[in-house]
Amino acid sequence: MKKVITYGTFDLFHIGHLNLLRRAKELGDYLIVAVSTDRFNLEEKGKICAISDVDRMEIVRAIRYVDEVIPEDSWDQKVKDCKKYGIDVFVMGDDWKGKFDFLKDEGVEVVYLPRTEGISSTKIKHDLKEPAKK
Repeated sequence: MKKVITYGTFDLFHIGHLNLLRRAKELGDYLIVAVSTDRFNLEEKGKICAISDVDRMEIVRAIRYVDEVIPEDSWDQKVKDCKKYGIDVFVMGDDWKGKFDFLKDEGVEVVYLPRTEGISSTKIKHDLKEPAKK
């Protein structure tokens, strides 16, 4: 069985998130998704989420492409997770290109998938604050 893992905040779940999860699942048989905790987002990433980590994990868990959801609580847990879960393929959006290539040294294939153009949680939050002027 080929195991795939990806990481993300998945706040304000949108079509870009769904596309990433679908394409990640196509790379293997079993997809694990690590969802960033509220503490990690606030203290390490400087982000405040609109949706709690418990709810974001439940939303991601409900997606048919996802086999398992785990919490992400630190930057350095990726190597540990790859070992613990026997990961074959590590997937991230291409805005992270090159940042996780060190996982190749652990025998893990690293794949950076193109993001869905025109959509992001950051853009949604911005557009809600400042609606387009007509």
